[in-house]
Amino acid sequence: MALHPGDLVQLVAPSGWIGPERAAAAIETLTGWGLRARLGEHAMKTWFYLAGTDEQRRADLDAAFRDPEVRAVFCLRGGYGAQRIVDDLDYAAVRADPKPLLGFSDITALHVALWCEAHLATLHTPPLVHFDERTRRALMTSDPIVVAADPEGVRVPGRAEGILLGGNLTVLAATAGTRHRPDLTGAILLIETVDEEPYRVDRSLVQLKRSGWFDGLAGVAVGQFTNCTDDGPTPTVQQVLAEQLTSLGIPVLGGLPLGHGDTPATVPLGVPAVLDVDAGTLTADPVDSPSR
Repeated sequence: MALHPGDLVQLVAPSGWIGPERAAAAIETLTGWGLRARLGEHAMKTWFYLAGTDEQRRADLDAAFRDPEVRAVFCLRGGYGAQRIVDDLDYAAVRADPKPLLGFSDITALHVALWCEAHLATLHTPPLVHFDERTRRALMTSDPIVVAADPEGVRVPGRAEGILLGGNLTVLAATAGTRHRPDLTGAILLIETVDEEPYRVDRSLVQLKRSGWFDGLAGVAVGQFTNCTDDGPTPTVQQVLAEQLTSLGIPVLGGLPLGHGDTPATVPLGVPAVLDVDAGTLTADPVDSPSR
């Protein structure tokens, strides 16, 4: 369901650690929307490069999903670490009281796991400190979300309808071979990444292909591939994407402002969506729509 003013949301850090100033800025944004925002007990911890131990980060997630007063779970940042805790989350609590989780990048591991274990619709969002009116509208209204693509992105003409799933390509490739492989038959797969040389993007796409993740896909929504360059005489990342994706024989829409670039948009995952390459748009139902 869409959030309403006065609803309580919990801020957690399932992956990398975050400084108190960024957490304070996130709380200021959310309270400005009329929401009540609460930090998880361990959200400001640090352990190695993580926001606390695996047990602490998992405990904050479980507490948020178990608390009936909490109506959405906001991940403060990505980084690394979600893969370490997804197997032992309390998915029974998620199924008993579904509520959206928001995040991107490393949080892709949670998006995928929550869909596989509970068919939970989530939101692929920019970092909390970069939330804007598009994020507020996606979370607090029941309007469809329309994302327009840059005309320079890779394209294969056509129109696809299906459940929108996916997220960060690097994390998706790391998920291949685990128990959290979503059924992508008839789905639209969203991919984006950051700081990966073109050959590494190629490697991740090949990994997903070899693992069967592209079998039966309806379409591919290509987000931002930010800082994906190297200094050698190699193909560009856009050439790699074109070489790997145009051979699939399904609609592909590149240039979508989703990911790690400037002013990324918010889009729901686990909801019905339409990929219209001719119009250059990805349209997703709001998070309170039942999946079909």
